[in-house]
Amino acid sequence: MRPKSISGAKIRVVVADDHPVVREGIMANVNPQPDMAVIAEARDGTEAVAVIKSELPDIALLDLRMPGMDGLDVVAQVETLKLQSKVIIMTTFQSDEDVHRAIKAGARGYLLKDSSREEILDAIRRVNLGETYLPARIVQKMAEGLRKPVLSPREIEVLQCVATGASNKEIGVQLFIAEGTVKTHVKAVLEKLGVPGRTAAIREGVRRGLVRLN
Repeated sequence: MRPKSISGAKIRVVVADDHPVVREGIMANVNPQPDMAVIAEARDGTEAVAVIKSELPDIALLDLRMPGMDGLDVVAQVETLKLQSKVIIMTTFQSDEDVHRAIKAGARGYLLKDSSREEILDAIRRVNLGETYLPARIVQKMAEGLRKPVLSPREIEVLQCVATGASNKEIGVQLFIAEGTVKTHVKAVLEKLGVPGRTAAIREGVRRGLVRLN
């Protein structure tokens, strides 16, 4: 049975994505629904914050990666300003770290851009009712991730330095630790990620959302 909006009025939705085709696709799915309507759209994070503040939508569908301010920055602004709008992150990224950061920041839902029309509409309705929405495949992936060894904050720092091309000696200088300690951390990172070398560690770190390449 379709969840209904709390007040019976239409669910007011704002869509923020830097790709016009994506925005148009979402609006084409949402606007025909009798219980919801897209009331505004934004091309980047800064514009999204302005639109959310002025329109106070029930739901804000935000791309995770946007120019200026990304989706998480927008979520943080919504939380800081204590706005009542509920945020759903919609993205192509599905790493455990991205999902954890989004939910921790205050997002009420997390969707992938290849989600079906029914999944998108269901997420909007359920989040509007106060639920947290995560697709089954994301929940399964997170559960699988819990069984993998977790990198410590220091190991993540070392991996980020490795991703910049720094040597063990250079990493030691940057992090104020001995070169031998760096070697120990690098070895632990490789073992936990299950990779044979630095290049593979960087690739796996990016895939999991542990590091970002500039």
